[in-house]
Amino acid sequence: MGIRFTVLSSGSTGNAMVVATEESKVLIDAGLSAKKIDQLLKEKGMSASELDAILVTHEHADHIKGLGAVARKFDLPIYANEKTWEELNKHVGEIAEDKRCVMDTGEIRDFGSLQVQSYGISHDAAEPVGYCFYEGDQKLSLATDLGYMSAKVKEQIQDSDVLVLESNHDIEMLRMGKYPWNIKRRILSDLGHLSNEAAGIGLVDVMTTKTKRVYLAHLSRDHNLMDLARLTVNNVVEDRLEPEDHRAKLMDTYYDRATEWDRLDTE
Repeated sequence: MGIRFTVLSSGSTGNAMVVATEESKVLIDAGLSAKKIDQLLKEKGMSASELDAILVTHEHADHIKGLGAVARKFDLPIYANEKTWEELNKHVGEIAEDKRCVMDTGEIRDFGSLQVQSYGISHDAAEPVGYCFYEGDQKLSLATDLGYMSAKVKEQIQDSDVLVLESNHDIEMLRMGKYPWNIKRRILSDLGHLSNEAAGIGLVDVMTTKTKRVYLAHLSRDHNLMDLARLTVNNVVEDRLEPEDHRAKLMDTYYDRATEWDRLDTE
């Protein structure tokens, strides 16, 4: 079967994603209630009781809102690095000692045939990470909550079959928006979020002939639109590539519903 995945929810109101192989199923982040996560999974033909683990990218509320409840309800281990665990302890309630798993940044863990490697990213959290998922020659990468796409991040996610990439905001919509300037400055900083334009520029550097699809993720509901994100990223890519160069298909994510299951072995 290889790797398949669904983005259950993506955006400032909550983030969660499931990556599955024949042998294992892992949840990445739990920024929705346990009830909502189970509901979305059931809509996609599985139950949260089938999960093997939860992987945490960082401790912000839109990524851990339901973490403690999901872990307790479905008896799941939680994987996060030490600094993230220090912050999680303030928010997730009682977690059994044997379910508190430390996964150092850069470490590779095996979940059945699924290999998972975390990597450091730039964001205003304790020690935020992205994840790459491998089975055989298949590679899926998750890269959201990026202040900027560093050379190390580009190296880590390059040559993915499928990439889930942050395209958080349109710069002009953010500058003209209602947020106070200190919040805008944080979002625009190297510890904030990746703009549509920055996503396009980074994509040109990491996309190879292997890359089939790129899911634009973590869109701001106040300062972005899916059509605008797709158009901006596409325009940046077109400006920087030659006509004969390979282009991956741009895909949508949603804050209010899950994406369809995507299999990495399909074109």
